[in-house]
Amino acid sequence: MALRFSFLFLFSILLATSFLVSVNGDINAGDDDILIRQVVGDDDNHLLNADHHFTIFKRRFGKTYASDEEHHYRFSVFKANLRRATRHQKLDPSAVHGVTQFSDMTPAEFRLKFLGVNRRLRLPSDANKAPILPTEDLPSDFDWREHGAVTPVKNQGSCGSCWSFSTTGALEGANFLATGKLVSLSEQQLVDCDHECDPEEKGSCDSGCNGGLMNSAFEYTLKAGGLMREEDYPYTGTDHATCKFDNTKVAAKVANFSIVSLDEEQIAANLVKNGPLAVAINAVFMQTYVGGVSCPYICSKQLDHGVLLVGYGTGFSPIRMKEKPYWIIKNSWGEKWGENGYYKICRGRNVCGVDSMVSTVAAVSTSS
Repeated sequence: MALRFSFLFLFSILLATSFLVSVNGDINAGDDDILIRQVVGDDDNHLLNADHHFTIFKRRFGKTYASDEEHHYRFSVFKANLRRATRHQKLDPSAVHGVTQFSDMTPAEFRLKFLGVNRRLRLPSDANKAPILPTEDLPSDFDWREHGAVTPVKNQGSCGSCWSFSTTGALEGANFLATGKLVSLSEQQLVDCDHECDPEEKGSCDSGCNGGLMNSAFEYTLKAGGLMREEDYPYTGTDHATCKFDNTKVAAKVANFSIVSLDEEQIAANLVKNGPLAVAINAVFMQTYVGGVSCPYICSKQLDHGVLLVGYGTGFSPIRMKEKPYWIIKNSWGEKWGENGYYKICRGRNVCGVDSMVSTVAAVSTSS
């Protein structure tokens, strides 16, 4: 039995390594690229090469530090995150965890700068609920990227504005379905202008880089008359500017929006019929995620990150030796993160709360 387990473990690591090379660049990517996105080991032996990994990490992601003290501190955080990635690998063996652009950040810094679903906000009790849709003839896999409804991966920078990217992504898809045109919409308009508040909880408002909620942003967009194009109101990654919304340059308007049932078949049906969906998730495993299908054995369902659900599929899991269904998630941390900016998380049991807060939006059909 021990020999069989050892063989299966070795086989899974070899498969994961070959997968890693395929999803993160071809053989021309260079040794550094493959090394920096390594599969972390089962013990602390990789820490013996921490200096070398840190040097490659700094070069790949353009990291510089203001002083020797800061460099020393970031190196200590980097080593802690190597150990953390090892723990994540054990808890989430069907994915690949390792070095990312966030490997010199503490978990607290990561949450503050790169997440942003306001935990104080919740879906209002009187929120519109999406109608129940038939699920008998759903395709076995589906991806809105293949149908032209998804803009390229964006980057929120060091600003907790993920909620605005989730909002624009859903409306971009809905606007595509309504008009046949794929238009990149302005997150900065939401960051600067959207201060919509939760009527049921005093003081809980969309707050730029300090977080927000997608449904509140849909409500703002409905009231304001729509969102401008990205090119007309470009993203700056800061929330210190005054609102520059120009209602003569609206590119997409909200007709209505609603929350989707927790049932995963209903989520899939709404995705196929209505376009990409705004989703909240717990992002604890995303700081070290490199690729594969993330299906951690244990993950909090406390939601802290807004993303976009664009599709679903099924892939073989070498760890579980069976087909594993997954959701395809568009993130807002740039194309160097994850699978070219995307995240796969398994379907079937509300992993990391991915099914807990799902919203669909419809756009007004316009002639412009």
